[in-house]
Amino acid sequence: MVSTDQDTTSKLSTVTLPITGMFCAACAARIEKNLKRSEGVADVNVNFATNNAAITFDPLRTDRENLTAVVRDTGYDVHETLVEESPEERMDWEQKARELEKQILKRKLVFGLLFGIPVAVLGMLHNESNWSSWLQLLLTTPILMYSGNSFYSGAWKSLKHRSADMNTLVALGTGSAYLYSTIVTIFPSLFKQLNSHTMPVYFEAAVTIIVLLLSGRLLESRARASTGDAIRSLMSLAPKFARVIKEGVELDFPVERVVVGDVLLVRPGEKIPVDGRVISGESAVDESMLTGESMPAVKKSGDEVFGATLNGTGAFQFTAAKVGSQTALQQIIRVVQSAQGSKAPIQRIADVVSGIFVPIVLVIAVITFASWMTLSPSGIRVQMALTAFVSVLIIACPCALGLATPTAIIVGSGKGAASGILIKGGESLEKALKITTVILDKTGTITHGKPVLTDIISLGSWNDDSLLQITASAERNSEHPLAEAIVNAAKSRGIALSESSSFKSQTGLGVDTVIDAKAVLVGNVRFMQDNQISIEPIQTFLNQFSEAGKTAIVTAVDSVAVGVLAAADTIKEHSAEAVEAMRQEGLKVVMLTGDNRLTAAAIAKEIGITDVRAEVLPGQKLETIKSFQAAGEIVAMVGDGINDSPALAQADIGISIGTGTDIAMEASDITLISGDLRGVVSAIKLSKATMRTIKQNLFFAFIYNIIGIPVAAGVLYPDFHIMLSPMIASAAMALSSVSVVTNSLRLRNVKIV
Repeated sequence: MVSTDQDTTSKLSTVTLPITGMFCAACAARIEKNLKRSEGVADVNVNFATNNAAITFDPLRTDRENLTAVVRDTGYDVHETLVEESPEERMDWEQKARELEKQILKRKLVFGLLFGIPVAVLGMLHNESNWSSWLQLLLTTPILMYSGNSFYSGAWKSLKHRSADMNTLVALGTGSAYLYSTIVTIFPSLFKQLNSHTMPVYFEAAVTIIVLLLSGRLLESRARASTGDAIRSLMSLAPKFARVIKEGVELDFPVERVVVGDVLLVRPGEKIPVDGRVISGESAVDESMLTGESMPAVKKSGDEVFGATLNGTGAFQFTAAKVGSQTALQQIIRVVQSAQGSKAPIQRIADVVSGIFVPIVLVIAVITFASWMTLSPSGIRVQMALTAFVSVLIIACPCALGLATPTAIIVGSGKGAASGILIKGGESLEKALKITTVILDKTGTITHGKPVLTDIISLGSWNDDSLLQITASAERNSEHPLAEAIVNAAKSRGIALSESSSFKSQTGLGVDTVIDAKAVLVGNVRFMQDNQISIEPIQTFLNQFSEAGKTAIVTAVDSVAVGVLAAADTIKEHSAEAVEAMRQEGLKVVMLTGDNRLTAAAIAKEIGITDVRAEVLPGQKLETIKSFQAAGEIVAMVGDGINDSPALAQADIGISIGTGTDIAMEASDITLISGDLRGVVSAIKLSKATMRTIKQNLFFAFIYNIIGIPVAAGVLYPDFHIMLSPMIASAAMALSSVSVVTNSLRLRNVKIV
């Protein structure tokens, strides 16, 4: 399964290769190292947790086949398929691969237990008779050949490429115990000549190590599979069928057969199959899977709806606008998958350590063996040296180190997606932790981004409804946003509009029309003055609206001002709460806007922002970000992702407000799908929780090896007579990986909102 995207700007392509045969972080490090050395490769990220290699390359110098060949030459394989990859196909492959892996591990484990339990019993009985040794040899050999074959084949591949990994450690440890025991069994007289004691065999150690490692790998496989639950749950939300209306007939089609322009019907309680726009009917739609918002969104004619969201009590028809891989749900899945395959900068520590760890362990193991052969009493010299040698090799596996960062990122980014927060990658997660200043764009970020009618002031014999009726009738043919706000307000009150004639629109001023034989003018103050309309009766209201940052629309009938309406880009419901929450997190909050200073000041005052930068052009926003950065601030820019793109890209963290149609903004690091500013704080909390988990994981992995290797080498034996058994070492190694993954899974329960 291969994913390829062409970057038309840089002329580079990216490919995702699903790799099979990786067993530890050292495996991933070796593949990454060899790919980076390949001609034409610009960047490589091999993720041990997801079994994927994301490669950026120059298509003029190399291609997918060459990259696949490099992976195979390194000793691993690439899963191939003839179909073009989609998120569903990738997850389907990963899930099938996990299931196959678990089935194979189960079979090997069961086989190892059936043959290994008698070996373990004989070993514990310390029956040193020759028949017991021969029986153990006969039972152990098939276990190593079948249950342990992956360790030995992996070690052989590493040896051919002059490298070492986890398989090398396991193969050397168990192989040494097995070969030594086999020689003792076949040539017992040789050892009796060298030693007065009957030499013990260590078949049970080799068998127990293999069985425990398989058990640990099975537990780890199950735990790692749980880290992808977020994407799988998102994908499971997509309906399989759609009800399409063709020539007045309702037909049930598979969702993949729906095309742009199809008219679809959604009944109460059904899932919406694809993205589109409502053309008739009305309902409340549960969009929580998309936005994280628990309250349903009311949908009526002209509103957007999104695939996999759940329809409420009403039925409606809509036109398909985005299908297949273009739907909002598929965009979310792609962003989350990209994030889960990424690395945080902190992982570089683990990568460096993993790359040199195994060779260092081999040296330590050899030194340990030589030391015990030199220092131990002659009667137990070989046993002590072999026990310490095997224990060091087994306990030092770097699996936990390789899982520490990616498993936390997988769970953390999945948690974010479930809460309406899309995080581009591990680097974004790590940088969000360091934010000191949040700069908020006003329009579309703090506010809704479009004006709504806020005030109606009627004069004389006119009342609010009659004023709104004639004003909306005059504006119904205008495409101006203020006109749309007035017309929408009239419709929401159920006011019937009249037809107009002689409609004339003067850009930036207003409209001149005739309604029910009355000459009607609707526009700004200048438009009224140009037409000699007295505005003295409404001057007080005009001043009040101006101070509040609202836009006034004056209506005159037959040359007399009959009222004034006010419209404003209203503040989003939770903006003030979000600003206060940012302050509670110790962040500086700044508002940046191209609007006039009066309007900006009014908005800022209402939500509690004291630092306001108004009348700032898009290019100047970029310079404002740079000035804060020059002062040492770590800046997060929050904008709607359109004219804010330069500023979003310049900021240390760019956070875009999603609108459903642009949920995967290229310029931003984080996207808030619901448009709720509280998501900024949630993203920072998630970043803190994820980074805390990564540091815990790395600490566990490092401290485990720092303590475990010396104990396995026997440093406690001279004073405390404690010698670590290879079986205990293998159990500890297996449980260390499981503990790291389990710790990462706790992120699913973190409260971030």
